Amino acid sequence: MELMAPAGNFESLQAALDNGADSVYFGVDQLNMRARASINFTMGDLPEIVQRCEEKGVRSYLTLNTIIYDHDLSLIKNLLDSAKQANITAVIAMDQSVIAYARQIGVEIHISTQINVTNIETVKFYAMFADTMVLSRELSLKQINKICEQIVKDDVRGPSGNLVEIEIFGHGALCMAVSGKCYLSLHSHNSSANRGACKQNCRKKYTVIDQETGFEIELDNEYMMSPKDLCTMEFLDEVVEAGVKVLKIEGRGRSPEYVATVIRCYREAIDSIADGTYSKEKVDYWMGLLQTVYNRGFWSGYYLGQKLGEWSAVPGSMATQKKVYIGKGVHFFPKANIGQFVIDAYDLKVGDLILVTGPTTGAKEMVVPSMFVEDVESNTAKKGDSITIPMEFRIRPSDKLYKLVKVDEPGTQQNSVAEGAYSH
Repeated sequence: MELMAPAGNFESLQAALDNGADSVYFGVDQLNMRARASINFTMGDLPEIVQRCEEKGVRSYLTLNTIIYDHDLSLIKNLLDSAKQANITAVIAMDQSVIAYARQIGVEIHISTQINVTNIETVKFYAMFADTMVLSRELSLKQINKICEQIVKDDVRGPSGNLVEIEIFGHGALCMAVSGKCYLSLHSHNSSANRGACKQNCRKKYTVIDQETGFEIELDNEYMMSPKDLCTMEFLDEVVEAGVKVLKIEGRGRSPEYVATVIRCYREAIDSIADGTYSKEKVDYWMGLLQTVYNRGFWSGYYLGQKLGEWSAVPGSMATQKKVYIGKGVHFFPKANIGQFVIDAYDLKVGDLILVTGPTTGAKEMVVPSMFVEDVESNTAKKGDSITIPMEFRIRPSDKLYKLVKVDEPGTQQNSVAEGAYSH
């Protein structure tokens, strides 16, 4: 089963490549469903994205799955032309204008979940254009399995001549709306979620008012429009058995360490299913790691047959671990494998768990084994110090240094709840 990773910027892209992704998906400029969620790449970034992916043997998917208006058509064509020239593997699309032009110029097409594919006849129709289809998020594994079996039985093939492959979402934020098609943000802020500009109305707390009597009810301890995050780790073997060929991880608006941790866990899990070592003990270990990064709590979505959602009890993250900004990279000494940093905030000591992120570095974690402060060996560094640390990886001057701590550790700041804010 192919493991597909999100990439909202170069840090996350590199984190995906370093941790075992088979493919990555990303948006360019404003015409994608995460236009507000991340920095987003530009057309000029396409060659570097493809180069990095090809060096690792990883497929690259451009998302162009927003609603398209007439004034967007020339931009769409320019973007698809650039994607083809850069040798992007495929485009993820939902609008017929995108599908038609991609087909015209010979770019592989994947059908977005926004089209809401829920049955075999719809699969057969879009097989005229696409080799891979993302099914609706509201289907159960039984329904997915039936579609996968019918594809084989009816020999449903895409333009490549291969059997159509089914893709589903495997982990990450969920939206209360059917397959993400929400209009709350458009009505309240004139900012359309279907154009990648969601204002996250569903992640807020509300009071219900009886219009006849004026009686008010505060929805205590539950954000009734904010689902918990999807997690398939505990039944991933059933997902494989259902015939799913691509597992998509949500999170283009989330941090590089989120991408690194989630992709690493699912990579190990998929490989363990393949070699017969998938077990409850391993699942418990992976679940513990998944809980360290941004999440709103976990549930199984609709895959196991639940009719109603499970709602988050908090507005932001329930992660058990947080990152605290410490400083930035200065220099790397390759012969000695030593990294130099300047401390901008808080203290750092030997034995602390650190995270280094950067456009080329991605997201790397390690424990500080020893440290020199102003060329003198020391166990502690404070704000303003220049330090050197033996490194397990190369760092760059553009890198940021964080300390990873438990969420209840005093004297630190919580990582911003804005992370994942546009990740529904």
